Amino acid sequence: MTIGVIIAAAGHARRYLDSPGAVRHKLDEDLGGRPLLQRTVELFNKHDSVHTIIVAGPAEDQAWNEFRMRYADKLAIIGAALCRGGTHHRWETIKAAIEHVPAECTHIAVHDAARPCASPELIDRVFAAAERWSAVVPCMPIADTLKRLSEPEQAPSIADPLADILGLPAKPAGVQFVRETIDRAGVVAVQTPQVFEASLLRRAYAQDDLASTDDATLIERLGERVLAVEGDPRNIKITVPADLVLARAILGFKPPAEREVHKRF
Repeated sequence: MTIGVIIAAAGHARRYLDSPGAVRHKLDEDLGGRPLLQRTVELFNKHDSVHTIIVAGPAEDQAWNEFRMRYADKLAIIGAALCRGGTHHRWETIKAAIEHVPAECTHIAVHDAARPCASPELIDRVFAAAERWSAVVPCMPIADTLKRLSEPEQAPSIADPLADILGLPAKPAGVQFVRETIDRAGVVAVQTPQVFEASLLRRAYAQDDLASTDDATLIERLGERVLAVEGDPRNIKITVPADLVLARAILGFKPPAEREVHKRF
């Protein structure tokens, strides 16, 4: 089995950047003296089954040029190449990156750039299953109760003394109500890396409808089965700054301010 790994790194990180305390793109954050993105790439660059690593970055000219300036040399040293991803949707990014995976790769693994905590054991587990099954995803059981909410409704305006003084209209508050409780039996949260036979993933991306939040969805639309293997609770996705704090704890890294000056990013 020869694997081409695609690292999806084209996202704008809006939720992260809109969070209090965020000052840079999450992939640029310091994680033990290296950019978070580099840590993610390093999960795969020494694995015996990995032939190629493609990091799919932003598509827009300015963002792409900045991304390439920051990462091309750093990632080339550890065996990864860059390509342009999509403009609006994740599937655009993966479709573009597939074109850069060499024909000799029998399998393609897709991993979120914002998951730097995937353990070697998890990666080995998914890769081992991919030797027997054509599509494999790591999954975690859901412990919380799941509820579906109503569409947002406009609540009565909340009194705002400052707005009254300035003559501004009161800001209406949006509210939602619980519509139903979802049976969580058999429901799981899906992680990455997800691994597929290369020919199967290429066939999936040849479909007309590519709207999806992960690649396994496209495999399911072909009527193919996707094997679920045990995920890892430590394999978190960095979405807000609090996740970065947790990732540092998982990996045993101190934030820059707590490290000696010569060891800072």
